[in-house]
Order: sequence, then C-alpha cells, then structure tokens
Amino acid sequence: MTAPREPRRGRPPKGSPQLTRDAIVTATLKVIDLDGIDAVSMRAVAGILGVDPKSLYNHVAGKDGLLDAVAEQILGSMRLPELTGDLRGDLLAIGHAFRDRALAHPQAAPLVLTRQLASFEGLAPVDAVLTVLHDAGCPRRDAVPILRSLVATLIGTLLREVHAGPTYGTTDAPGIAQRQAALEQSGLPRLAEAAADLARFDSDAEFEFTLNLALDAVEARLATTS
Repeated sequence: MTAPREPRRGRPPKGSPQLTRDAIVTATLKVIDLDGIDAVSMRAVAGILGVDPKSLYNHVAGKDGLLDAVAEQILGSMRLPELTGDLRGDLLAIGHAFRDRALAHPQAAPLVLTRQLASFEGLAPVDAVLTVLHDAGCPRRDAVPILRSLVATLIGTLLREVHAGPTYGTTDAPGIAQRQAALEQSGLPRLAEAAADLARFDSDAEFEFTLNLALDAVEARLATTS
C-alpha cells in the first residue's frame, strides 16, 4: 500500500481554499486581537490559516510585511469624509472615521504610528489631513508635526478607551460608587473633590473632548502663523 503523498511545503494542501493577502491580514488581526502585536509571527498566522508558514512569503515579506498589511488595512478601510473647507469640522470627521474603524481592532491601532506605509490605501488618510491643513493656510513646516501630533492623540485616546479599567473610571453603577468612595476617602483634597468625575468613564465624551482639545491647539497655532 502506497503511503499518501504529503503536500509540497510552502503551498496550501490540495483542495484547501486559495491563500490570499486578505485572508492573511484577517488571520494576523485574529492573532493581534487575542494576544497583541508582539504575538504576531509567520508561524502564528500560518497556524490560524492551517498552512505552512513558508506559503505566506508569496504574499508578504515576513513579519514586517504582516504588520504593514494590517496598518494599511486599518487606514485603507476608513470611510474618509468629503472635505468641506472647515478646518475643525473636517478634522473632527476624519478623527471619528479613524476611531470607528480602529475600534474594530483596537490592539492593532498603534501600528498606524509605527509602520512606514507606501501604498495609496495607507497614505490616503494622511493626505486628507494634510489637505485640510493646507487649505486652512497651515505653513508647510508645521503641517507634518501637527499631523503627527493629531495621530498620536487619536491613538492615545483610543488605547485609553480600550484599556480604561479602574485607572480612568468605569461605567457600571456599583463600580462607580465603589471607586468614588475610595477616592473621597483618599485623604487627598483635590482628588476627593474630583471623585465623582474620576470614577466615571464615558468613552464617547472623552474622545470628543480630547480631540477638540487637540484641535483648539491646532487653531491657536495657525492663528499665530497666519
């Protein structure tokens, strides 16, 4: 009796679904959602797909390629708003578009800060922000620092939203009461004074406040340079 032939290494088993870049990105996001960015490897992603790790190299250039593909997917799937010419309104709309997309895979959002992307999909949101700044009369020397500050603000407030926990308050009534009582009994006067607010965390309100605070700074900066 002839032993069954093993599939060639580097290719999916015969009869299995065709391996695609989209499938690889989806599998990489599963790894990130479960265990974070540091858990990403060719072997981990291949394990989810049920293929030999070598087969992934036909679609991505190693781990860096996996992370770039995820960052491009996050940015490329954003529904960018039509620009109106209103600086604050347009940047708010872009910020909300990013948040809506990033919340689907919040653990992957920091990749937008750490990957140097070159595709149209990855760069289109960046171009949108620079276009808003340009149309508002922002000096070219300030445009990129402002862009990077806004991206850092978005990523930071998103991570705070996802990992708020007891540090930034809670949303359930018993948890709020317990946290407020602890803060009021801390012996620190200003902390006790702010206990009712510190004990609560409203993610929508926090995001809106933080983004508007950043845009206050942008408008103030442009007012001094115009």
